[in-house]
Amino acid sequence: MGRRRRPRERDCAAQGARRHCRHLAECKLVSFPVGIYKVLRNVTDQIHLITLANNELKALTSKFMTTFCQLRELRLEGNFLHRLPNEVSTLQHLKAIDLSRNQFHDFPEQLTTLPALENINLEENEIVDVPVEKLAAMPALHLINLRFNPLNAEVRVIAPPLIKFDMLMSPEGARAPPP
Repeated sequence: MGRRRRPRERDCAAQGARRHCRHLAECKLVSFPVGIYKVLRNVTDQIHLITLANNELKALTSKFMTTFCQLRELRLEGNFLHRLPNEVSTLQHLKAIDLSRNQFHDFPEQLTTLPALENINLEENEIVDVPVEKLAAMPALHLINLRFNPLNAEVRVIAPPLIKFDMLMSPEGARAPPP
């Protein structure tokens, strides 16, 4: 007899199966559960949304990225992430990624290689520099949220004339409100 899941987890997983998504938000996860790979191995190509928001993740593995390569949306806000694996480039169908409230000091440049990416949320990180030219070359990008990042003055001056998408920035020196 296998381990029983908590009722909330069971309901969430059942709901997610119907909607082609997986919600594992607010579960205090420090890593992606290995057992999920086995449970979902026959349907990974049908999963288009994964929510791992408000956990305690410090990193994602390359296996995560290559296993769920059909993702359209990835919600990772409110974790302790500071970088993404290079294999994020396998997410060729990804349209939106939420990395807000993490610990990024460097802009995750691998995102600039994703042709379908429309929305990037990096609000409330510690990003100083942004690859403006690479972002400007992204064909589908509509919005990048960089509010409450200590962006350097060069990004603030150079970006606006070069970009064709919305770039949200806070006034210089602005701090995020307390949670």
